[in-house]
Amino acid sequence: MAKITLDNLAHSYLPNPASEDDYALKELNHDWVDGEAYALLGSSGCGKSTLLNIISGLLHPSQGRILFDDKDVTHAPTAARNIAQVFQFPVVYDTMTVRDNLAFPLRNRGRDEAYVAERVQEIARMIGMEDQLNRKARGLTADAKQKISLGRGMVRKDVNALLFDEPLTVIDPHMKWELRTQLKQLHHDFGHTMIYVTHDQTEALTFADKVVVMYDGRVVQIGTPQELFERPDHTFVGYFIGSPGMNLFDARIAGSTARVGDVSVELGSVYEPGRGKVQIGIRPEFVRLAAGGEGIPAEVRRVEDVGRHKIARLSVGGKPVNVILSESQTVPAGADRITFDPKGINVYENDWRVAPASRDEEAA
Repeated sequence: MAKITLDNLAHSYLPNPASEDDYALKELNHDWVDGEAYALLGSSGCGKSTLLNIISGLLHPSQGRILFDDKDVTHAPTAARNIAQVFQFPVVYDTMTVRDNLAFPLRNRGRDEAYVAERVQEIARMIGMEDQLNRKARGLTADAKQKISLGRGMVRKDVNALLFDEPLTVIDPHMKWELRTQLKQLHHDFGHTMIYVTHDQTEALTFADKVVVMYDGRVVQIGTPQELFERPDHTFVGYFIGSPGMNLFDARIAGSTARVGDVSVELGSVYEPGRGKVQIGIRPEFVRLAAGGEGIPAEVRRVEDVGRHKIARLSVGGKPVNVILSESQTVPAGADRITFDPKGINVYENDWRVAPASRDEEAA
């Protein structure tokens, strides 16, 4: 296992980048703690795989350094970094049996056959392939081959880090859940530093201790699932995390009050944003529907029952807004207003979260 340090790291695929926009991965400085499980989460093209390939040594960064336990490995080849990497699509030796595929990393490092046999049996049980150990990999389904790739990545206990690049893309949904559970158990048992690239928030939030959210080549927030949900540092995090994502409203802020159109909204804290674009963000769970009275005018378009809860789809000033209702709640007759729970409101300036200057009661 290793602490991974990203020091002034950035990368461009252009030979002579002239501006920040030319960088696929914008400057990053961070320590990833030894033994923690991280997920790199973001939409396609945001820089996730670029960062993972720099850590693994498959790609050399345009600037900055990679350190494992404070040792500079920026120019070290992949083999010298003592890592295991599992790719999006299965990479297996078709002419070998499942057993020999799983054993290959251990035999390549001279481990004795008794240990190899024990470890291969253990991993085969984890990936559900004990009954196929003597089958050749050729002819197996894509998801079976990917399970072999995962198993081969997990078979060594002495790696500095385990890197996964969207490894469950070809796995059927039920097996995805099982394999994520097994990866978490592996992390719990052996404490490997794990980095898992995905665009699927469910995979990221259920796998990782810390989620690294990336947007347009930049890390916009690193936090626990709870932190990302309750206090998104960037509007993209609010949009990307949660289903549906955060609602955003253009606003004018004066102390502890926001003006959304002609309606005042109490924020519960005092804010002092600058002169940029100011918005308030509120997750659908903290929006309340009302008929008449105070609140922001809204039109209910439809209500979707998704089992565990209901989603009311609204139009507010011509823009879509979502409200989550419990299964037992109903939409009030004549509902035409929305109000917010102040504890669920976040304030943003130019897409970045503004910290409150003080609590409202303290300012009073």
